[in-house]
Amino acid sequence: MKNQIVKLNIEVTAFLDSLNHPLRNEIEQLRVYILSANNELNENVKWNGPNYHLDNEDRITMKIQPPKNIQLIFHRGAKKQTQPKNRLIDDHSKLLVWKEKDRAIATFTNMSEINNSETELFEIVNEWIKEAKIVTNR
Repeated sequence: MKNQIVKLNIEVTAFLDSLNHPLRNEIEQLRVYILSANNELNENVKWNGPNYHLDNEDRITMKIQPPKNIQLIFHRGAKKQTQPKNRLIDDHSKLLVWKEKDRAIATFTNMSEINNSETELFEIVNEWIKEAKIVTNR
């Protein structure tokens, strides 16, 4: 995962440049981790933050306001969908706080938390993308 070249979306970068966000370095690190985890993901701006989608289906949205922390919202899109019987993924990392069976949030307040979660984030992103696609296509 390290040393991999990641292509960041220039519109997302320009959007972030306009914000002067105090956690900009942390946001950039999360962008790199998410895009490194799954090269099928595309990045855009949605809901005033970086958003990651696969085949135009939103899967991960970064909540960056208010600027006290950064939250990664793992979801299956903007529309309410029928809930799966169980949580979408098995999360052994304890990073995710579950809001519904198909929506969870990981919260970070500093670079150390992000860097210490690199391996878990990589696994969560990949598992989420895989399972969200399966559950949505059922």
